[in-house]
Amino acid sequence: MTREKELLIIIPAYNEEKNIAPLLEQLFEPEISSLADVLVVDDASMDATKDVARRYGASVVSHVYNLGYGSGLQSGYKYAVRKGYRYVIQMDADGQHDACNVPVLYGALTSGDEMERPDIVIGSRFMEGSTPYKVSAVKKFAICLFRWMICMGTGKKYTDPTSGLQGLSRRAVKYYSHYGNFDDRYPDANMIMQMTLLGYRLQEIPAVMHYRTAGVSMHSGLKPVVYMFRMFFSILAVLIRIKILKTDVERKG
Repeated sequence: MTREKELLIIIPAYNEEKNIAPLLEQLFEPEISSLADVLVVDDASMDATKDVARRYGASVVSHVYNLGYGSGLQSGYKYAVRKGYRYVIQMDADGQHDACNVPVLYGALTSGDEMERPDIVIGSRFMEGSTPYKVSAVKKFAICLFRWMICMGTGKKYTDPTSGLQGLSRRAVKYYSHYGNFDDRYPDANMIMQMTLLGYRLQEIPAVMHYRTAGVSMHSGLKPVVYMFRMFFSILAVLIRIKILKTDVERKG
């Protein structure tokens, strides 16, 4: 099945009614809406998140139970594959990812020779040309640690391996949509390690990002510390699985 628009914006959301409205207002401006359709994956929100999304004209997929950020993204990938979209851009519902990044990510996905185009384009907070963005000491340490681990494991250097702002080719989306190929809890630097090792083409570009203004982040309180330890071992598991056991290589898209 083909669509008039080849680009889908996926926004996983949980209790984001106060943040998602300004984002959707930007995404439904003509310069963005002419390029892309918008899908909000409502992860069993207890507020009016899905009602706000529908009011702006976004398509909505709702989970009956709260399954987590990764499952929200994977539901979006499955939707994109079934509907025939060629490209996906994933954005957070909390307003941190500015809509101005959409045409830039889309351009990076579609420019140049088709055989050399990136499979994943990462919107980085820490490249020259990115807007200034401060992170906590714990988060900064985690990012530096993950950068080092990925570099040691793949030889590739990424400035922002924890960025949730990404553009994906259909090839990457199809791979992620299959069971077992995507972390349904905390997809992050572990996925960057995995896709690089599997030979997918990844590229970073500068991005415009803002700070959350309302609601509670999934990385609040002690969660960043738990996240850091979990991601550390998840990256190690990816490295062992692909480079030593070579189990994921057979499933590569």
